[in-house]
Amino acid sequence: MDSTSTGHSELSEPILPKPPVVLLPSGEGVSSELEETLSDTSLTSFRRLQKATVIELRSLFWLAGPAIIVYLLNNVTSLSTQIFCGHLGNLELAAASLGNSGVQLFAYGVMLGMGSAVETLCGQAYGAHHFEMLGVYLQRSTVLLMATAIPLMFVYIFSRPLLLLIGQSVEIATAASLFIFGLIPQIFAYAANFPIQKFLQAQSIVNPSAYIAAAVLVVHVLLTWLALFVWGWGLLGASLVLSFSWWVVVVAQFVYIVTSDRTNKKTWTGFSMQAFSGLWAFFKLSVASSVMLCLEIWYYQVLVLIAGLLENPEIALDSLAICTALLGWVLMISFGFNAAASVRVGNELGAGHSKAAAFSVIIVTLSSFVISLICAIILLCVRDVISYAFTEGETVANAVSELTPLLALSVILNGIQPVLSGVAVGCGWQAFVAYVNVGCYYVIGVPLGSLLAFKFNLGAKGIWLGMLGGTTLQTVILLWVTFRTDWEKEVEKSKDRLSQWDYKKKEALITS
Repeated sequence: MDSTSTGHSELSEPILPKPPVVLLPSGEGVSSELEETLSDTSLTSFRRLQKATVIELRSLFWLAGPAIIVYLLNNVTSLSTQIFCGHLGNLELAAASLGNSGVQLFAYGVMLGMGSAVETLCGQAYGAHHFEMLGVYLQRSTVLLMATAIPLMFVYIFSRPLLLLIGQSVEIATAASLFIFGLIPQIFAYAANFPIQKFLQAQSIVNPSAYIAAAVLVVHVLLTWLALFVWGWGLLGASLVLSFSWWVVVVAQFVYIVTSDRTNKKTWTGFSMQAFSGLWAFFKLSVASSVMLCLEIWYYQVLVLIAGLLENPEIALDSLAICTALLGWVLMISFGFNAAASVRVGNELGAGHSKAAAFSVIIVTLSSFVISLICAIILLCVRDVISYAFTEGETVANAVSELTPLLALSVILNGIQPVLSGVAVGCGWQAFVAYVNVGCYYVIGVPLGSLLAFKFNLGAKGIWLGMLGGTTLQTVILLWVTFRTDWEKEVEKSKDRLSQWDYKKKEALITS
C-alpha cells in the first residue's frame, strides 16, 4: 500500500490484460460507466462530478441497503432467541445472554473476519472478469473455515469450566453451557455462510440474502416458540433451533447459487479440487482479516469488563450496556456500507478502474458519515428518555444521558471507520489494519480509558473517553492512508494478486 504518487512509466506491464471498456448487463461483470464518466473530458468538471455521483450513489445504495437489512435480521434472529429464553426465567435469560453475547460473539467474529478474505479476492476477480475463480475462492474459504470451526468447537464443549474460570457462578455457568452446546452446529453454519455471503456480495447479488434472512426469521420465531412453550425443550432446544435456522440460511443461499442464471456456470462451475490448493496463502489473508475484525469486536467487550471493576459497577455496567447496544444497532448501518465499500472498491480495482475506485471511496465515506451524523443528532435529542426503552431506573437514565454526547461522537466516528475498513478489505490491506487496531485500541484506547476511569475518577465516562481516543486515532490513520493511496498502483497490485492465484490454478490443473 504505497501512498506516494508515481508516473505511469514506473508501473510494471500488467500480467493480465485489462478488460475491455464495455457496459455489461447485471450479473455479467462490472460496468465501466463510472470510469468513462470520470474520464470524459467533453464534460465540465462540475457536470462530470454530478453525473458520477448519481451513478455511484445508485450502485452504492443498491448494495448497502440489502446488506444492512441482512445484518439487522441476523441480529434480530439471535435476539429473539434471547427474548424467548427470558420468558422462561431470569436464570435462562442470563444463560442465553452469556451464550449469545460472550462465546457465540467470539466465534462469530472469527468466522466473519476469516470470511472477509473472500471479499478481497472475489471482488477483484469479478472486476477482472475471472468469473470461474469466484467459485474456487468460495470453496477454498469454506474448507479453511470448516477446519477453524473444529478448535472453536472445543471452546463450546468446555464452556462450563471456562465460564467458572472467569468468575461466573456455578448455576449460571451450568445453564449457559447447556445453551452453548446447542450452538455447536451454528459454528459450522458460520463456516459455510460467510464465504457464500461474501461470494454473492462480490457480484452485487444482495437481495436474495435479504429475502432469505427475512423468511428464516419468521420461521425461527415460530419454531422457537414451539420448542420452548409447546414441546418444552428448554435452553438446549432454543439454541438448537437457532443453529437450525442458520443452516436453513446456508442451504437456501447455496440452492440459489447452483440454480440462479446469475451464478450457475458463470461464477459457480461446480466443486473443484482447486479448493485444496494454495491454502497457506489464502489462510494468511483469512487470518489477517479475522484479526482485523476481532480486535474491533473485542475492544468493546474489554471496556465492559473494565467497567465491572469500578466502585459502583452496576450503574456503570447498565449505562455502558445501553450505550453499546445503541451503538451496535447504528453500527449495522455502517457494516452495510462496509460491505458495499469492499465490493465497490474490489470490483473497480479488478476491472482496472483506478478513478472509479478512488471516487467510490469518497462517495461511500461521505454517505455513511451523513447518515451517522443524522443518527447522532437523533440520539442527542432523545438523550433523557432513550434508556427507558431498556430499564425504568432513573439513576441509569441520568447516567445514560451523561454518556450520550460521547455516544453521539462514537456514532459519527463509527460512521467513517467501518467504511474505511471495508475499503481496506477491498484492497487487501487487512494485515496493515490489524496492526493499526492493536496500537490504537489496546496500546492507547484501553490504557487511556483505565487511566481516566480509575486515576482521574471519571468512571464510565473515562472508559468511553479512552475508547473514543483509540477510535479517533485509528480513523485518522485510515483516512490519511486511504486518501494518499496511489490507486493506479492498487490496480496493478490487484492484477498481480489475481495472476498469482491464476497461476496456481493452472499449476493445479497440470498436476491433476
